[in-house]
Amino acid sequence: MPFIEEAALDDVDLLSARDSRDTLRALATAGAQVREALTLAEEAGVERVSYGERPRSVLVGALGGSAVVGDVLDLLAEPGSPVPVTARRDLPLPGWVGPLDLVVAVSLSGRAPGPVALAAEAARRGCALLTVGADDSPLAGVTRQARGVNIGVGRDRTSSRTSLWTLLTPVLLAADQLGLLDADAAALATVADRLDEVAETCRPSSESFVNPAKLAALTLAETVPMTLGDNPLSGVAAQRAGTMLARTARMPATWGELPDAASQVVACFDGPFTAGGGQGAMNGDIFADPFLDAPAQPTLGLLMLRDASPAEPTPERAQAEALADALVETAREAGVKVVEQVAADGHPVARLAELMAGSDYAATYLALGLGLDPSISPHVADLRDRTERG
Repeated sequence: MPFIEEAALDDVDLLSARDSRDTLRALATAGAQVREALTLAEEAGVERVSYGERPRSVLVGALGGSAVVGDVLDLLAEPGSPVPVTARRDLPLPGWVGPLDLVVAVSLSGRAPGPVALAAEAARRGCALLTVGADDSPLAGVTRQARGVNIGVGRDRTSSRTSLWTLLTPVLLAADQLGLLDADAAALATVADRLDEVAETCRPSSESFVNPAKLAALTLAETVPMTLGDNPLSGVAAQRAGTMLARTARMPATWGELPDAASQVVACFDGPFTAGGGQGAMNGDIFADPFLDAPAQPTLGLLMLRDASPAEPTPERAQAEALADALVETAREAGVKVVEQVAADGHPVARLAELMAGSDYAATYLALGLGLDPSISPHVADLRDRTERG
């Protein structure tokens, strides 16, 4: 069963030795990424997106660690956007997309086949084009030929998982200028400040008993984790958390959003990974012999991401909070190890940023505590080699 010694997470030198590509340092630059991206977007002429006119629709093409960009834009635009926003991972470009539409393609390297192919097809159809990627990349080349807007990603950005705000900030700024959502430069500056606060709280030198990300890693280390959001905003954060737990910490994590996911999550409390569920649930037996009775299994873990409570909650919001409270209470009674992260009040993007950043740090500390390099997966590299040879 996975296990982390608390002392390992408080040993800064050990964390650094295991973190070959400085993942923790890269996560700590999130606030700086926002500020740099605002400058790069302005220099690239973000106001020229869609020729300064509101498009008929917006389609976002991204995959892998960049895919969350489309999810965030869809979340924030849905309540008030006058035009539909959709996300796409790969070709084909839907048949209805044409010259009246805006296609957004995102790739940190600018070389990911999916976004490049989407951008090329969008250019062929005469769509307005916004791309975010390296200036010297095929993606940027396609955009220039189509007279679209490409926004560069700056220097020292090596992974889309740790460069989320480099990719997301220009897209949010462009959407604000088109009137699709509220995320102007001033609002995004508050997001940068919030990300700096999370980086300070979750820094490697902060000891486990006061560091929420390290505490989350210690709690989730011996579990099969599920991530759950209590509304659409925290639901997007929960999806990101599940991705980071799987890709960074190598923990198979499911994710969901209340109220739809309540029954499937609670049903797991009756399964083999809780104290009272099934014959395989032996963790509650203090007399179990790991040699005669088989090794102890991991328990169920729940990472509950909760949005800030509004000053004047609506009946719907009050009902959602009551459901989340009841679910957490039920989980604890069933022997589930629960970690709760609650966003502070503020702009929706700032609240989302806080929840996502917190789980990013937790997943990274979980990997490091388990002796894993959060940035390098031998099996992912092997799969890439096999694919390229094939």
